[in-house]
Amino acid sequence: MAKAYLIGAGPGDPGLITVKGQRLVQECEVIIYDYLANKSFLDLCHPDAEIIYVGKKGGDHTLPQDQINDLIVAKVREGKNVARLKGGDPYIFGRGAEEAEELLAAGLDFEVVPGVTSAVAGAAYAGIPLTHRKYASSVSLITGHEDPTKPDSAHNWPALATAASTLCFYMGVKNLAFITAKLMEHGMRPDMPAALIRWGTTSKHQSWISTVADIARLAEREGIKAPSMLVVGEVVQLHNTLNWFEKLPLHGKGVVVTRAREQASGLKDSLEQLGAACYEFPTITIVPLADYTPVHAAIDRLAEYDWVVFTSVNGVRHFWYQLELMGLDARALGQAQVAAIGPATAEALLDRGIRPDFIPPKYVAESVVEGLLERGIGGKRVLIPRAKVAREILPEELAKVAGGVDVLPVYETVLTQESGAEIVNLLEKNRLHYLTFSSSSTVDNFFALVPADTLRPFVGQPLKLCCIGTITAKTLAQYGFQADIMPEDYTIPALVDALVQDNA
Repeated sequence: MAKAYLIGAGPGDPGLITVKGQRLVQECEVIIYDYLANKSFLDLCHPDAEIIYVGKKGGDHTLPQDQINDLIVAKVREGKNVARLKGGDPYIFGRGAEEAEELLAAGLDFEVVPGVTSAVAGAAYAGIPLTHRKYASSVSLITGHEDPTKPDSAHNWPALATAASTLCFYMGVKNLAFITAKLMEHGMRPDMPAALIRWGTTSKHQSWISTVADIARLAEREGIKAPSMLVVGEVVQLHNTLNWFEKLPLHGKGVVVTRAREQASGLKDSLEQLGAACYEFPTITIVPLADYTPVHAAIDRLAEYDWVVFTSVNGVRHFWYQLELMGLDARALGQAQVAAIGPATAEALLDRGIRPDFIPPKYVAESVVEGLLERGIGGKRVLIPRAKVAREILPEELAKVAGGVDVLPVYETVLTQESGAEIVNLLEKNRLHYLTFSSSSTVDNFFALVPADTLRPFVGQPLKLCCIGTITAKTLAQYGFQADIMPEDYTIPALVDALVQDNA
């Protein structure tokens, strides 16, 4: 039978969704989701899944709750498995119980997949344990969204103000002055430590420490807006000692990743683990060729080549796919020596059972040719599987010393994005600190979408331009810009290290 799954997506860090929740998002035919602090969960969905936004954000509802209930019921009745994806936990101020009750009333099955709630996660990322043997043995989770003008409050203010519990107020910024006044009115001492945590666990995470008496004035002075969590209690004293997340070296730094989406994950993951806010803007997409007849012909003639030089992971991947389609494997390269330009390319070959005979110490044409000459490539025949359109420096330099060089296109790159509006919007909001380019094609395609004159006013502070390799930097110079950051090693790990050093 079809079923609805009420899934908590957690507070924003995509790593905090449960394994079960992630699996169900990948499998369900329908995804019904609220406003999410991190939309990367939608990338997990099956390509054929129906994705429906029912946005609930700060009182701005695309659909009222009763219509959301009806929608979930209708989709399950169609015989579809539905993932009802909710920020945080579905049963902590998420109205998940109401949705479950509607499903039961309709005679339909449901499951609840709990999520990490924002009070627990946001406080932990801010260095505030909600319980501690020295300070607090209990926690109260409280809505701060209660209307202060209604005659009767649902809260027992005297109990909240005088208990030894840590108090966590959800959605409390709008009523912050009212909440703190009520606590002091009913007996809480004015110097009780208090914290505000905004965008907890995300790359925009911020926290502020004060007292119950002063936190409302601090929020007004700093312009602190929703989504924010108020935490009150002695445990807040541990913030400065245990606050690990905001100490990450790239915390809060906005980094644009222009690599193809298939290649971006390594760079993106490394940066996000260091606290960066990564904005994927893949300027190129790697696509197969329309006709692989020349590739199959070259594979049939592999015995004629003395060297096969792979210049990228994509070259390895697409070449190998065709090799396997022809019923062949690594033994087909047994007659030839193999070169890999860069450690990632070498690793891709190792994964396929080939240990490269040569990996140049520097990934520029001159260094590659010099190393290959030392290994006897002079007068030998060379095959270079690569992109359909790429710089010709390496083939041209090799042709001067080798007995013959055949360039073999095995994939091509095409322009991905239709507009640079998202990047311009982030620039105007001063959200971007680094713009990264990993190849000449990423530079050319970026400026096809964001004109150089549009970018120019933002370069310098806070935005810095980062390149992997001198060729990429030269391409950038053609648009009138210099690379602010270019590591000596032309690798992704070296680029990540360079950004960390820039913030040291």
